[in-house]
Amino acid sequence: MDFTDTQLHRYSRHIILPEVGGVGQEALLRARVLIIGAGGLGAPLLLYLAAAGVGTIGVIDDDTVELSNLQRQVIHDEFSLGLPKVESAAARIRALNPDVTVEVHKARLTKDNALDLIGRYDIVADGSDNFATRFLLNDACYLAGKTLVSAAILRFDGQVSTFKAHLGDPHPCYRCLFPEPPPRGLVPSCSEGGVLGALGGFVGSLQATEVLKEILGIGEGLSGSLMMLDTLHASFQRITVRRDPDCPLCGTHPTIHDLSAH
Repeated sequence: MDFTDTQLHRYSRHIILPEVGGVGQEALLRARVLIIGAGGLGAPLLLYLAAAGVGTIGVIDDDTVELSNLQRQVIHDEFSLGLPKVESAAARIRALNPDVTVEVHKARLTKDNALDLIGRYDIVADGSDNFATRFLLNDACYLAGKTLVSAAILRFDGQVSTFKAHLGDPHPCYRCLFPEPPPRGLVPSCSEGGVLGALGGFVGSLQATEVLKEILGIGEGLSGSLMMLDTLHASFQRITVRRDPDCPLCGTHPTIHDLSAH
């Protein structure tokens, strides 16, 4: 594609990177990425992907902006209070980078809309805050053949990984790591257990970096690894995640063939 003078200036720090260059920036501008949630993780994800020039960004969320969100969800502000998060986020993205097309989905991800929605995008990034959505998203991305960049935060801890089991061995899926959701009430939500505001920016930015690497096809990704962060003790650990041959989704004899169980 032919870049305009404005685009050459805007993306110059990308284009001079040998790993990106003009070809890589063109790939970013042609990419389609779906973000699940416009909250603590979705906020930095949306901002950095938009700033990088990801051409089409979809965002799905059914919530509205409230005051307690502003401690960490930096894409919103006090003028957004009471607005749907997707509308607030879309306005901020359009102000940041007019090159980006924002596709707004004011809804909750369900078994009825997941496959159709995910099928419209190249890569999916999970910024949700509950296990039901994470398992639904993992199953839907596998069935749709889409790469999933997943993250989670709570209190001072975070984790990031990439799942693309649809490509076959040795890539695992989320169920290879967590076979079943934990019992209800065992793991508190952020509203119950709290979360350090800056942690969302830290983990969400790492998640955005992994999305950009997947689009560009550069570096070493996190498929087959789980990055764990303990920011209270400045501790970082990367553990290996192997494909489980007994996984009900991507294993040798799968029992999950659709989303009917969700």
